[in-house]
Amino acid sequence: MAQGRGISAIMLLFCMLVLYSEMAHAKTYVVGDAAGWTFNMTAWPHGKLIMADDILVFNYNSSNHNVVIVDAAGYSSCSASTRSKTYQSGHDHIQIVRGSSYFICTFPGHCQAGMKIAINAV
Repeated sequence: MAQGRGISAIMLLFCMLVLYSEMAHAKTYVVGDAAGWTFNMTAWPHGKLIMADDILVFNYNSSNHNVVIVDAAGYSSCSASTRSKTYQSGHDHIQIVRGSSYFICTFPGHCQAGMKIAINAV
């Protein structure tokens, strides 16, 4: 019986180490760097190797901006559907999934002024 508990404890420890290892590899990126989430952002992701599970931090004045997750069509047209997830805290942390992700600001004229980014996470 004691051996069974010992093996269970070792397996639990192993699982925790694997989980910790996965979390430790995720990076955090501040969108827009020191400027934060603002206009003319479309080039910001260029040159960055963003991976699935990395975190994007959007810093902005919540009275003037928001962050909305849209699809490719919404990104191109600067429009969000009623099903789009909207963030408006001014300090949003969004975990990235593998593949393409699109973010826009839906305040009038902001997306058209480049307040949008497209991410392709590997």
